[in-house]
Amino acid sequence: MRTLGLIGGMSWVSTAEYYRMINELVAERLGGLHSARIILESVDFGEIEKLKLAGRWTDIGAHLAAAAARLESHGAEAIVLCTNTMHYVAETIEDAVSIPFIHIADTTARAITAAGSSRVGLLATAFTMESSFYRDRVASHGIEVLTPDAADRDQVSSIIYDELCHNVIRPESRTLYLEVVGRLLAEGVEGIILGCTEVELLIGPEDVTVPVFPTTLLHAQAAVDFALSDR
Repeated sequence: MRTLGLIGGMSWVSTAEYYRMINELVAERLGGLHSARIILESVDFGEIEKLKLAGRWTDIGAHLAAAAARLESHGAEAIVLCTNTMHYVAETIEDAVSIPFIHIADTTARAITAAGSSRVGLLATAFTMESSFYRDRVASHGIEVLTPDAADRDQVSSIIYDELCHNVIRPESRTLYLEVVGRLLAEGVEGIILGCTEVELLIGPEDVTVPVFPTTLLHAQAAVDFALSDR
């Protein structure tokens, strides 16, 4: 089994989900008492968020690239960045290591294509929804990505940062998210990307009438595929 290097802490709730999912998938595939070989570097999200709010993306890239390099030096054989938003600096991280970087947008796009969808809605942090880095990467696979309007983006993002990142799950927030999904469906989307790990704690496939693409689970599956690919 190959060793996975996880860059986490953004948020710790998100990282805990990654750790759980990856280990459950390994146990499911190998049986018995098997678990994943993981090296985790967990950053202080408070420091990263301050840099993000100041627009200091070069510093964020350097910080996460250094984390990736340390993971490689300790034996990681692939890098998994446990957050959608910080994939904004994915290229900087990739340039810092010689091992594969498993990109979350690519794993999501492959699942969307496999489901036969070509027009999807995106729920994520405001930065991820409003920047082009994520949408463009998915679009490069021939998929159109729609986002909610400005008011809905603000509410979706506020719930992520003010509630879900603190492991607070509120039924009224789930209702609000589903109302946003309903408005995206009215625009003709054929699926919904849950583009933030914490969003997967609030809504899932059972809540929506079209295919749902949980990016964390898809990312974890791709990581496990890599980890077990030498077997």
